[in-house]
Amino acid sequence: MSEQYAELAAVGPYGVHPGHALITMVEPHPGHEYAYNRWYEDDHYYAGAMAMPWMFAGRRWVATRDLQLLRHPEKSAVAQPVTTGCYLSTYWITEGRHADHMRWTVAINKRLNHDARVYRDRTHVLTAFQDHETTVYRDGAAGPRDFHALDHPYAGLVLQVVDADSPERRTELLHWLRTRHLPRRVAGSPAALVTVFRPTPLPLDRMSYVKQVEGVDTRLTLLWFLEADPRHCWADHFADLGAATDAGGHGRTELVAPFVPTVPGTDTHVSELR
Repeated sequence: MSEQYAELAAVGPYGVHPGHALITMVEPHPGHEYAYNRWYEDDHYYAGAMAMPWMFAGRRWVATRDLQLLRHPEKSAVAQPVTTGCYLSTYWITEGRHADHMRWTVAINKRLNHDARVYRDRTHVLTAFQDHETTVYRDGAAGPRDFHALDHPYAGLVLQVVDADSPERRTELLHWLRTRHLPRRVAGSPAALVTVFRPTPLPLDRMSYVKQVEGVDTRLTLLWFLEADPRHCWADHFADLGAATDAGGHGRTELVAPFVPTVPGTDTHVSELR
């Protein structure tokens, strides 16, 4: 068995670019907030994510009730109601290693499930492995790169989900975002960078409590990394983000949701979820 590890390490891609991501937004069931948080932080974040091959960075985020109430649009194709999904976890996976990672993650989650190490009282609102499309930086070559983003102490994150009408329209949407919209929006803003991903289908042998990914051919997922608490800059920079994106005519925003980072090893913010 140990020889196989040496063989695997000697071949294949091993760069630092976040070619893929796991982005998962979850709602603990009412009354289970503390137990869910402790299970995720004390066990699942490590055994169900960071301990796996090719997953090289991760961070958890939380939306307190006041942050949930800032979300838009009110009628969302992602979250019903739009306030659903108070925890967000984001992970980077080495470019070119998605398939390898998926084989491991399906196997380990089956094992965790068999060993009663999966917390049931939660709902997956948005869970998808995603392929990286582009990153737009506010300050050009200065500052942290996207592969640093989950380790750098950013003060907040905004999750934006945009749907195009067709795969062809998504190509147009991506081009417009990369070349026009995002460079204008990050200029002079508290967002140091924004990454853009497209979702990929989950394997057929995924765990039954995780629904199949929607919008594989038409959706883009944006992560805005903020140097300021989103509460302090929402009105000036993000309250109109969905409307501004939709005005481009290439897609419709289905979710704009602000988060702040969790404090690992603590129950900070759990009492503020409801």
